[in-house]
Amino acid sequence: MIDASLAQAFEDTWPAAEYADAGGFRVGRGLGAGGRVSSARAVGPWVPDDIALAERVHRAWDQQPVFRVMDDDTGLIAALLAAGYRRETPTAIMTAPLSSLTDRTIPPIMTFAVWPPLAIQRDIWAAGAIERARQAVMERVTGPKAAILGRVRDRAAGAAFVAVAGCEAMVHAVEVLPPFRRHGLAGWMMRQAAFWAQEQGATRLGLAVSRTNSGARAAWDRLGLAEVAGYAYYVRDL
Repeated sequence: MIDASLAQAFEDTWPAAEYADAGGFRVGRGLGAGGRVSSARAVGPWVPDDIALAERVHRAWDQQPVFRVMDDDTGLIAALLAAGYRRETPTAIMTAPLSSLTDRTIPPIMTFAVWPPLAIQRDIWAAGAIERARQAVMERVTGPKAAILGRVRDRAAGAAFVAVAGCEAMVHAVEVLPPFRRHGLAGWMMRQAAFWAQEQGATRLGLAVSRTNSGARAAWDRLGLAEVAGYAYYVRDL
């Protein structure tokens, strides 16, 4: 089960454009920025009729009805499956104490933390399908935030986003250009995010990774991140 501090940071560091409550659910308006910010999630006691209320909000915003459900919420999962929803994109939430990621010195001029993002970082994100709508999510974050730049062989090769909420640092939008993968750059960018977050007063770093992304999952395992919770999307066509 995800703890309250991490759960709140997960929302605060990747926020929707706006929210509307529908019974026991809160629906995000994503403006084309993907399921994380375009989904409904349980925020209190709900009844089956609340599912239809959330669907109405989605349709008013011209969004596909999507619910983001934690793996241990078996009651909601059963209700959504009974209502014709299908499960997609199972995802793990992983964390590590910052102290375990700040125990090594980053090689010179390999990574930097900046804000606002450089044009090359935006280009790297866009090349990995983290297009303008998703980049706009970063702009909405109100707390401390940084764009991580990674370099390989004197080339800008990777970008990531990190933001802090309370004692939690969350990393999003990790992207390394294909020719520069398998050089350990994602790991060094994660360490740079940890050093930056430590300066902001955070003590723990977290991220979400698709369970089908075996390469990224292996990289985070090697860094010592551990799975603490999981979720999936439950989707029904309009």
